[in-house]
Amino acid sequence: MSRMILTLLLSLFLAAPLAAQEAPQGAGPDRSATGGAQTLEDILARQRGEKIDDSFRRDATGNPDDAAGMAGQLGTLGGTSDAEVWRALRYGLADVKVSTGGPEARVLIQDAGMNWLEFRKGPLATYGAYLLGGTLALLALFYLIRGKIRIDGAKTGRTVTRFQAIERFGHWLMAGSFVVLAITGLLVLFGRTVLIPLFGREAFSTIALASKWVHNNIAWAFMLGLVMVFVMWVMHNIPSRTDLKWLAVGGGIFTKGVHPPAKKFNAGQKMIFWAVIILGASISASGLSLLFPFELPMFAKTFTILNQTGLPQLVGYGELPVMLAPHEEMQLATLWHTVVAFVLIAIILAHIYIGSVGMEGAFDAMGSGEVEEQWAREHHGLWLEELKDKGHTQDPAKAGTPAE
Repeated sequence: MSRMILTLLLSLFLAAPLAAQEAPQGAGPDRSATGGAQTLEDILARQRGEKIDDSFRRDATGNPDDAAGMAGQLGTLGGTSDAEVWRALRYGLADVKVSTGGPEARVLIQDAGMNWLEFRKGPLATYGAYLLGGTLALLALFYLIRGKIRIDGAKTGRTVTRFQAIERFGHWLMAGSFVVLAITGLLVLFGRTVLIPLFGREAFSTIALASKWVHNNIAWAFMLGLVMVFVMWVMHNIPSRTDLKWLAVGGGIFTKGVHPPAKKFNAGQKMIFWAVIILGASISASGLSLLFPFELPMFAKTFTILNQTGLPQLVGYGELPVMLAPHEEMQLATLWHTVVAFVLIAIILAHIYIGSVGMEGAFDAMGSGEVEEQWAREHHGLWLEELKDKGHTQDPAKAGTPAE
């Protein structure tokens, strides 16, 4: 997965320059009709990604020595026009000294911005929508075919404590904040496409600003919940041989009456746990980089490490750039943040389904913390036996009337 995401991101920043380098150098067009300025063919060649001889623009930065003779024609600009100043900046030929501002003030023109924008509102939004839409469609289809997974055996009327209050607090802190982050993030990404046609630009502006503020501030709750969940449950989520038996029968999810042995967390829950921890940590890292782009740059250091491993060459790229402007750091961070978020949202949708409408009794584990003993026996039999050995289960003699 990491190789696919890396390839997707790198294609944005490296594919266009590589294509331009491989294009053949053709003879320059006749620019006599334009007085040496660019022609329509120049513009079309750049759009096709072809490499052209741009010295006719690069070198046309005016002649300050002619300022006295040209003053009457060009006013206070003298022999240099605005276009020539920006052309010199564009090609790095201007003598610019920035005495105020941070690192961002030293980057006046940054070409990758348009590539980032086109990728963000094109492939990223399109395939992200396909992923989430496809996930919802598959879950709906699974529900129509399998239905709700019921408790097969007779209910005992006794309950077992599944999660303590502190565990449920950490879970809901992380889960609740993630839902809000997902909604606000999707509003920012798809807002222009969806909200402007429905509510207009003024309403979208208010929603987008509010979403950004909420997203930036509630992220701290998500990171706190992530740390709490990791500390409380990591020891219960270490893979074991029992997980292989669970996976061999698909956890009994697809077949009625099949209940493989499992401890406190089964193999499916362990996969979700590690996906949440790893992807959540990655989202948090890129989010912190976006909140503090000049203090916590992420990709230049990452690219340095990747270059040392040889992975970029393995997937078809040369040396990755290790000198990135702050703007490039933020562009890469937003893309990585969004791609990983899409993957994690799809996983969480499946988790929400199985923990609510998908399985009888599953929500009780994180609702009240108490689960029906028969549910525990069918889905976490080994864990229930451990509780009985420790005397942590309810005495049958003191239990109420078994439920029908």
